[in-house]
Amino acid sequence: MAVKVITDSTADLSPELVKKLGIGVVPIYVRFGSDVYRDGVDLSSDEFFKKLTGSTPHPATSQPTPADFSGIYSKYSKNTDGIISIHISSKISGTYNSALLAKAMFEPACPIEVVDSMFNSGGLALVVLAAARLARRGKSLPEVLEETHKAIRQIEMLGMFDTMKYLARSGRINRAIAATGNILNVKPLLTFQNGEIVRAGMVRAVSRGMDQLYDFVSSKKNIRELIIVHSAAPERAEALRARLDSVFPAEKITVLKMGAALGANGGPGVILVALRVGG
Repeated sequence: MAVKVITDSTADLSPELVKKLGIGVVPIYVRFGSDVYRDGVDLSSDEFFKKLTGSTPHPATSQPTPADFSGIYSKYSKNTDGIISIHISSKISGTYNSALLAKAMFEPACPIEVVDSMFNSGGLALVVLAAARLARRGKSLPEVLEETHKAIRQIEMLGMFDTMKYLARSGRINRAIAATGNILNVKPLLTFQNGEIVRAGMVRAVSRGMDQLYDFVSSKKNIRELIIVHSAAPERAEALRARLDSVFPAEKITVLKMGAALGANGGPGVILVALRVGG
C-alpha cells in the first residue's frame, strides 16, 4: 500500500493529471441562485464561465463540509498506509478547517496529515503534484510530508486579472473603485504573501500584464516546474507558454483551466503563473 494524496478542486488540476497520479479531489460548491453544483463534478470550467458571463446571478462558492472530507477519508483509509490532505490557504478559505474537523471526528484506519498549502490554483497544484509523484514512487508518509512542506517554501505566484468587475460583484473590492479601474482599462496584478492574496501592481493593458508575467518568471533562477492557469483565455495562455520557451522549455509547462473558486472572483481573462524554484 502507498500514501494517498487528497486535495480540493481549488487546485484546478485537470482530470488527466488527477487520474494519472491517483489524486483524490474534494469539490467546492458553486451556487447560481437556487442551483448548487460541485466544482469540476457537476460543472466543468468551460460550463462555469458560460454561466458566469450569462444572465444568471453572480455565483457564490462555499467550502466542502467536514462530512465531505470524512467520506473521502473513509473511502481511502482502509487501503493505504497514510493520507496527506493538501488544501487551499486557510487565510482565504475554510476548506482546511473543514478537513481538520473531519480528521478530528473520524477514526481513520490510517494516519492522516492535513496541510495548509498557503496557496490556491496553480500554487496549490504544484504542491499537490510534488506530493503525488513521491507517493506514486512508494515513499512513506513522513517522506511525502517533508517534500510537501519543502514545495510550499519554494513556490511563487503572480496573476493578472482582466477586469475588476467580478472582484466587485463578489464583494472583494469597492464597486466605485472597480468602475473607475475598468474605465481606465486597469488590470490588477495579484500575488500571495504569507497565505494571503495581495496586490503586486497595476497595468494599463493586457499586453503590459503579459510582459509582467514574463518578467516575473524570467527573473527566477533554478525553476523546477512551471504552471500557467487561465480562465476562459486559452489563446493568452498558449501565447505566454510559447514566449516563456526561452526561459523554461515550453513542452514542460503545464497549462490548466481555472475552476469556480478563483473564477467567481476573477472572471474570464485571468492569467496566472505558478512556479517552483530551487533544488
